Amino acid sequence: MDIFQLFDLTVERNASDLHLVPGYFPAIRVNNELLQIRVADLLTEDATKQMLLSLLNEEQKQTFLNNKELDLGYDHKDNRFRINIYFTHGKIAGAFRLIRREIKTIEELSLPSAFHQFANLHQGLVLVTGPTGEGKSATLASIINEINLKYAKHIVTIEDPIEYVYPPSRSIISQREIHQDLHSWSTVLKSVLREDPDIVLIGEMRDYETIQAALTIAETGHLVFSTLHTGATPETINRIIDVFPATQQNQIRNQLASVLRAVIAQRLIPDIAGTGRIPAIELLLNIPAVASVIRDGRTNLIDNMLETGESQGLLLFEKYLLSLYDKGRVSKEVALAYAFRPNEIKKLLTGQS
Repeated sequence: MDIFQLFDLTVERNASDLHLVPGYFPAIRVNNELLQIRVADLLTEDATKQMLLSLLNEEQKQTFLNNKELDLGYDHKDNRFRINIYFTHGKIAGAFRLIRREIKTIEELSLPSAFHQFANLHQGLVLVTGPTGEGKSATLASIINEINLKYAKHIVTIEDPIEYVYPPSRSIISQREIHQDLHSWSTVLKSVLREDPDIVLIGEMRDYETIQAALTIAETGHLVFSTLHTGATPETINRIIDVFPATQQNQIRNQLASVLRAVIAQRLIPDIAGTGRIPAIELLLNIPAVASVIRDGRTNLIDNMLETGESQGLLLFEKYLLSLYDKGRVSKEVALAYAFRPNEIKKLLTGQS
């Protein structure tokens, strides 16, 4: 099978990912399970190299050979792939994430209706957190596209690589890809404010530099969306603060308490039928009490606020799992396995007995 037949198979099987590693069969991930495609031959070093390098232009090839890895986006028919090409044991390999052209709505993604509020914000920082492959990009795309359809704004996205491509609508959207439209994160994050944005999407807050830029852009009166690879929402607050030197942390607490609007922690978990995955959510809104504990460095109190703050729109992850279980959407075993706070979910499930 050639690379384009493998792309077609990934789409046909509704897989989320495709992996090409020399010495193995091509593999796809379906409902979070990795399946090797044994109808094809084992991948040789030369065949894998030829398939992957055929997707690159000369500049990309040089960047890849210099850096030993490369992220890029690639359009195939009606879909798009986010690609990471890398070396393993001195041989070229690739990982492909399927990004479907259609941008689903908040309802189509089975996200809480409360997420519509983020499309109506004018400034501040909204974060979607979780490991790779948990639907963060799809969630952000649904919010960004709702803004695109409802409001006349200038939205600037800074991505590595571009994932979802937004349709022309009421907004103007400038999508900028690292290595294709600019050289580095530091360059674009310094220049983005000169581009008259209303909204800025930073694909990932990956280090001190991007976190500092996101806070600064939000502080200057813009609406900023981004992602972070953290777990429960209190962990996100601590991660942001801990990135900075101790001498700056008090200032960052004050800045974060001022600009933060929400932290969304998201996981995709197996549904009751075992045929798909559905989102489970923790939602921390920056209500005055939350802002106060962030400012004072008492983030250990956030769990209690999540547990008692439903009336103010806060959602504890374990309570959301319980609601999915009560609705018959997930099994008790799944709820127990995916909880951030195992003792809390056991207590909640026991209370249902």
